[in-house]
This record gives sequence, structure tokens and C-alpha cells, in this order.
Amino acid sequence: MKRYLITISYIAMIVLLNVLVVRLPFVAAFGQHFSLADLFVGSIYLVRDFAQRELRHKVLYAMLAGVILSYILATPEIALASASAFLVGELIDWSIFTFSGKPLSQRLLYSSLISAPIDTMVFLGVAGRLHVFEVGMMTLGKFIGVLALWLMWKIKTAPKAAPEYLT
Repeated sequence: MKRYLITISYIAMIVLLNVLVVRLPFVAAFGQHFSLADLFVGSIYLVRDFAQRELRHKVLYAMLAGVILSYILATPEIALASASAFLVGELIDWSIFTFSGKPLSQRLLYSSLISAPIDTMVFLGVAGRLHVFEVGMMTLGKFIGVLALWLMWKIKTAPKAAPEYLT
């Protein structure tokens, strides 16, 4: 169970975010409406990337499990939009992880930054909510989440400096 903790977290986050998209009220700003859930979507990206490290290409099975649960717990429309966006995002991530040859820290960041705006447009388009402002809000939320999680991971995995008195 502990071995797949990140994958289980990934599945749970898919379901939670899809339920929040359905249940949280929309907020009006600048003549547009957006979901408060849009601001939290970015938290899923690095979790997905770490789940991909656990499962490799089988991460698609975890995504499928999250989508099926979302179909039951959120709505079929949001589950379909989520599945479409995740599929596009996974293909982009797979390409970056497979062909870039970059270090893991760079692949994690690049895959999230490239896939975030694209899968946002796919999600909102399939959900019937494709508006410039909402694309911007959701993408901004993703970028903030990705950057925050990436920075925490970089700090956690950075080599520890020797105490000053040893240098």
C-alpha cells in the first residue's frame, strides 16, 4: 500500500477536483464566471508526474480509475472533460519524459508548464465552459500549483550544505 501512496493520492485528487468543479459555486469577475476549483487544479500536476514515476506508462490506468470514480461522484460531463484533458496532458507529458533527455526536475517542470494551458482548453471546451477568462484563471491556478509543488520538491531533494564551520 505504501509503495503506491502517490498513485492513490493521484486518483483521489482527480476525483476531488472533479467533484469540486461540480459542487463549488462560480465566482463572477471581469464579466466572466469561473469555478473556485480552477485555482486548485495545479496541485495535481506534480502528483501525476510522481505517479508516472511509480507506474510508468501504466499511470493511464490510475487516470482511468479517477475518471470512472468521477463519473459516479461528479457528473458524466465533467468526467468526460477530465478524461479528455488528462489524455491530452498525458500524451504531452509522455513525449517530454520520453524524448527530452532532460534531468527529472526539468522534465517535471516543463511537462506541467506545457501541458497545463493545452489540457485546460480541452477540459473547458469539452465541459462547454471555454472562455478566455476561465482558461486564464485555470491555467494560472495550475501554474501556481505546479511552481509551488516543484519548489517544495527541489528544496526537499537539494543536497544539504555543510555547516559554515566546516567550510
